[in-house]
Amino acid sequence: MKLLMPYVTAGVTADWTQYVRAFAAAGADMIEIGLPFSDPTLDGPTIQEATAAALGRGATLDRILHEVSEISVSVPLIASTYANLVIREGAARFCRRLRDAGVSALIVPDLPLEECAEVADHIDLVLLASPATPDGRLAEIGRRSRRFVYALTVMGTTGERDELAASAAALAARIKPRTELPVLLGFGISTPAQAAEAAGLADGVVVGAAVMRRVLNGAGPAEVGAYVAELRAAMSGG
Repeated sequence: MKLLMPYVTAGVTADWTQYVRAFAAAGADMIEIGLPFSDPTLDGPTIQEATAAALGRGATLDRILHEVSEISVSVPLIASTYANLVIREGAARFCRRLRDAGVSALIVPDLPLEECAEVADHIDLVLLASPATPDGRLAEIGRRSRRFVYALTVMGTTGERDELAASAAALAARIKPRTELPVLLGFGISTPAQAAEAAGLADGVVVGAAVMRRVLNGAGPAEVGAYVAELRAAMSGG
């Protein structure tokens, strides 16, 4: 079965953990939890807006990890954040706190491959690949990543797009022979049809901005969970 990982910005609403529970109930295989950072350089306007909302509500790492520790779902929780937060706490302590809260793995998009060893020593670290990544580096990413390889369909920031980027197929075809891990396509996947198309090229998809746009527009956990269920059905051929 193809893997589906929706995303939610931690702290974006008072009931943000209910979205996590709704996503799990809707058939998500993993759930990405974004830890807010004041300068989210790889995120587009939607997730930047969600991040600002979370920080405006007073979201802190301490509060978020306490709330995460109270979530009980049967699928892995994958944290994502920027290297500054990891470095500021120290990799060992930061990763220990994530694990203690129930987080299974970590994505740090601005952490260079050459500098990831210390973090990878303390938690499963998911590495990213882009259409510009050379083949030799793809092989190293495929070898050193854990859980899956996060393949970016486009060069640029996160955000909804009208169609799946043409570069997605080429990137998936280049990565898959270079790793035994699942390859998940992300950045710009917005509709059930796009999710199904991407899942046909790789082993699964990550959907972030399209989820968060619904949350920011006021959709509750049940409504956004229904959207995740639509993605799941489309990817399963339903």
